[in-house]
Amino acid sequence: MTMARFSRVSEARYRMDLQEPEGALPLAEIPMPRRGTAGSAGYDFTCPVETVIPAGETRMIPTGIRCEMEAGWVLLILPRSSFGIRHGVRLANTTGVIDGDYAYADNEGHIQVPLRNPSDHEVVIGKGERFCQGVFVPFGTAEEDGEILEKRTGGFGSTGKNQYQVQQEGACSE
Repeated sequence: MTMARFSRVSEARYRMDLQEPEGALPLAEIPMPRRGTAGSAGYDFTCPVETVIPAGETRMIPTGIRCEMEAGWVLLILPRSSFGIRHGVRLANTTGVIDGDYAYADNEGHIQVPLRNPSDHEVVIGKGERFCQGVFVPFGTAEEDGEILEKRTGGFGSTGKNQYQVQQEGACSE
């Protein structure tokens, strides 16, 4: 059953989100996420640039990828098992939840992965290394849901904020 499609974000969006663009894979060379075997649930994502995560710090890794999904599905982002075991690195937000309408956010639905290094030594993720995976999961809604008319506009953590929170974040980012 096919319920989603991966594609690349624009070159401008990709370059804007790269923290260290030197030596990054060209957007066109970033492989689309794919499963390693017929029985794999996870779609492996590739790190587009060598990334150093110092001990106790977090780095955001832009993947260059977005995902459009059918209604009723969500994409969960998780560290690859071998990657987490080998390095001890984990997602800063524990599990990444990519909602179906995220693909249409102002940031083009660019999937970025916040990795946290809790160890006492730096971790290096090589350019082209498969470092996380996405797993599609169906979801249901509660009877009390009602009609939701709000349209997504922002990226990370953009839903459910009141106007005061949005104004404060805007003031802090200038």
